Amino acid sequence: MNLLILTIVLLAALGITLYHRLSLLVSTLTLAAILVLYSLQVSIPYVHWVIFLAIAIPLNLKPVRKIISSKLLKVFKGIMPTISDTEQEALDAGTVWWEAEVFGGKPDWKRLHKVPPAKLTEEEQAYLDGPVEELCKMIDDWTISEYDRDMPPKMWEYIKKNGFFSFIIPKEYGGLGFSSYAQSQVLTKINSCSATVGSIVSVPNSLGPAELLLHYGTEEQKKHYLPRLASGEEVPCFALTSVEAGSDAGGIPDKGIICKGEWNGEEVLGMRLTWNKRYITLAPVATLLGLAFKLYDPDGLLGDEEDLGITCALIPTDTPGVNFGRRHHPISTPFQNGPTTGKDVFVPLDYIIGGAKNAGIGWRMLVDCLSAGRAISLPSGATGGSKAVAYTTGAYARIRKQFKVPVGYMEGVMEALARIAGKTYLIDAVRTFTAAGIDTGEKPSVASAIVKYHTTNMSREIATDGMDVHGGKAIIMGPKNYMAKAYQSAPISITVEGANILTRSLIIYGQGSIRCHPYVLKEIAATQNPDTKQAVKDFDKALFGHLGFAASNKIRTFWLGLTSSRLVFKPKSDFTGRYYQHLTRFSSTLAFLSDVTMGVLGGELKRREMISGRLGDMLSYMYIASSVLKFYEDKGRPEHDRDIVKWALDFCMYQTQMAADGVLRNFPIGWLGKALRLVVFPLGMPVSAPSDKLQRKVARQLQEPGAMREELTHGMFKTAAEFNNAAEVDRALRLQLKIEPLVKKVASTLGVKPDNHEVVIYAEQAKNDGIITEDEYDLIIEAEKARLDIVNVDDFSPEEMVHEKG
Repeated sequence: MNLLILTIVLLAALGITLYHRLSLLVSTLTLAAILVLYSLQVSIPYVHWVIFLAIAIPLNLKPVRKIISSKLLKVFKGIMPTISDTEQEALDAGTVWWEAEVFGGKPDWKRLHKVPPAKLTEEEQAYLDGPVEELCKMIDDWTISEYDRDMPPKMWEYIKKNGFFSFIIPKEYGGLGFSSYAQSQVLTKINSCSATVGSIVSVPNSLGPAELLLHYGTEEQKKHYLPRLASGEEVPCFALTSVEAGSDAGGIPDKGIICKGEWNGEEVLGMRLTWNKRYITLAPVATLLGLAFKLYDPDGLLGDEEDLGITCALIPTDTPGVNFGRRHHPISTPFQNGPTTGKDVFVPLDYIIGGAKNAGIGWRMLVDCLSAGRAISLPSGATGGSKAVAYTTGAYARIRKQFKVPVGYMEGVMEALARIAGKTYLIDAVRTFTAAGIDTGEKPSVASAIVKYHTTNMSREIATDGMDVHGGKAIIMGPKNYMAKAYQSAPISITVEGANILTRSLIIYGQGSIRCHPYVLKEIAATQNPDTKQAVKDFDKALFGHLGFAASNKIRTFWLGLTSSRLVFKPKSDFTGRYYQHLTRFSSTLAFLSDVTMGVLGGELKRREMISGRLGDMLSYMYIASSVLKFYEDKGRPEHDRDIVKWALDFCMYQTQMAADGVLRNFPIGWLGKALRLVVFPLGMPVSAPSDKLQRKVARQLQEPGAMREELTHGMFKTAAEFNNAAEVDRALRLQLKIEPLVKKVASTLGVKPDNHEVVIYAEQAKNDGIITEDEYDLIIEAEKARLDIVNVDDFSPEEMVHEKG
C-alpha cells in the first residue's frame, strides 16, 4: 500500500512540475525530496531510487547528456527536410509576436492586454474626415468599373495632390508619415466605396519602391525618389510575379547579368536585364518600376560568386527597352494592372536599391517587408468591403418583405445575417490588433499571413451571403447594384500577395510551426552548424528543452481536458473569462499535437498539407479569437457588443476544436490518433457553434440602426452623396422603421393586412378618412418611394447594352 501511495505521489508531483513548466533541476530536487521524506518515514524498496537515479543522472549531468544528444543530432539531420535559401530567408525575416504565445501552450494574457490600443492622432483623424471623405464623395464606382475602367483625371490629380500615395513616407521626405492603423483606416473607408480606387491607393503604400527605399535605400536614393513619390510626381509599381513563378516567387526566371556598358556617354559597371512580368498593379501608368530579378556575375566583376541571388532595383520607365502600357482587366475591378517586359536593358549598378552592396539580398528585403501588404492593405480592403455588405444587407433584409414579413425575420436569412455580422466583427478585430502590433515595431510574418488569409477568405464568404440575401437584386448589374462588385472582386484579394491555399499550409503552419515553436528553429540551426562541438551544445540545450516542453503540453492538455479548463486563471470575470480558459486549453492542445505530428511525420509534414492546414487553422482561429478579446477590451467592453462578441468567439472556438478533431480523425497512424483523442478530448468535445438563439439576436441587431450596427460598420463611408448607395439603403431603413407604427395603425383601423404594393393605397384611404394626417401620409409616401428605389433594379436600352470594342 505504501508503495502504491508513493508511486501516486511521485507521479502527481511530476505532473505538477510539468504542468507549471518548472526547470529540470527544480523538478529533480522535488522528486528527490519526496523520496528522501518517504525513506525516512517508511521503508521503501530501492526500485524507486534506482529508476529515479537512472533517469535523473543522465538528464542533469551535461557530459552524459551530450553523448546522447550527439547521437540524436545525427538522427535529426537525417530526418530534417532540406531548407532552401529562399525558405531560410523567409524563416529569418520579420518577427514572431502574439502568434508565438498562442502556439506556446500557455498564453500570457497580461502581454496581450499590454499591447497599446490602436488609435488615430488628431492629424490622422482630420485626414479621414477631410481629404478621404471628399475622395469618397467623388467615387462613382459604376462608371469607373463599367465605362471608363479607370479613375477620372480629376480623381488622379486629387489623390496625388492630397498625399494618398505617401502614407508610409516620413514627413522629412514630404510624406504624411501615418501609422499603420491610420493607413488601414483610410483604406477601409475607400474600399467601402470602391475596390478599384482602394487598390490604386493601397499599392504605393504597400510592398513596393517606397517601403523598400525606406528600409534599404541609400540616402541619395531616398532624397531623390521619396519626395517625388510622396507628391505623386512619380507613380510606382513593383514587378515580382513572372509568367512561370507566382506563389513560388523565389523561382522567377527574370535575370540580370553584371557587365560593362555605356551610360550617359561613359562606360560604367551595370546590369543587362531581361524580364517578363505580369499582374503588376499600376504598371500601365507607372513612371518608376521596382523590379525583382536573379542577378548573375559570370565574369567575376564583383567577386568570386557567380549566382548572387534575387535582387531589387528601381528603373525609370522611360529607360530605353522598358515596355509597359498594356493592361490586364482584373475581374470586375479594373484598377491599373498590366504586364511589363524588357530584353537586354542596360542600367547602372546604382539602380539596385541600396546600391551594389545589396546585390543578391532582394528576397530577404521582400519577405521582411511583406507585412504591409498582408497585414494592412488586403485586410483593410476586406474590412471596407465587409462593412459595406453588412450595412446594406442588414438594412435590405429589414425593408424587403416576402409573405408580408421582412425577409430578415426568416430564420434561414437570419443565419446568413449572423454570419455576415459576426465575420465582419472578426475581420475588423484582427485587422485592428495586427496593425497595432506593427505600430509597436513588430514585423509579424506569420501573423500577417493569418490576417491576409482569413480576412480575405471571410470577406468572400460575407459577399456570398450578402448576394444570397439580396437574391435577384444583387445579380442585375447597374448603378443601383451595390452588392455584385464585392462578390465579383473577392477572388482578387484571395489570389494576390500569396495565393490563399498555399498561404494556409505553407506559411501559416509551415513557417509558423518553426518560427513560433520555442525550440524547433534552434534545433534546425544546430543541424546546419558546421562547428560540431557548438552544434552538439546548442542541440542538447534545445532538444531537452523541447522534450520538457512536449511533456508539459501533454500533461496540460490532458488535465485541462479533464477539468474542462475551469481551473485555469481567467484575466476577466465576465462572460469573456470562459473564452480565455478555452483558449489556454486549445493552446496547449496545438502545441502538443504539433510536437507529436512533427515527431511522427518529420520532413514529410511539409508535404502533408491537409494535416498542416488544420494545425494552421487552430493557430489562426486562436490568434483571431485573441484579437476579438483585445478589441472588445479596447472598446471599453460595451454591452451592445456582447452578443456579437459571443458569436465571434463561439465561432472561433468551434473552428479551432473541429480543426483539432480533423487532425485526430486523419492522423497518419490510426491507432495513435485514437490514443491522442483520449488526451485531447477525454470528456468529449467541449464547445459548440453559435446557438440559434444567439444568431437570431445578432441578426436582428444588424437590421436595426442601433449601437451594435453603427459600431460594426464604423469607419466605412456613410455620408449621403450622389453615388453612395449605402447611405440610401440606410435612409430607406430608417424611414421604414419610422412609418411602421403608422402602417399598423392604418391596417388595424381599416381591418386589412396590406401587401407591399397596397401600403400606399390604404394610406391614401386612411388620410381621406382622417385616420392619419397629411404629414403622416407624406411620410409614408416618402418611405415607400425610398424602399422601392432600393428594391428596384436597373434596366437599359438595347443601345446602352452594347459596348464598343476597344
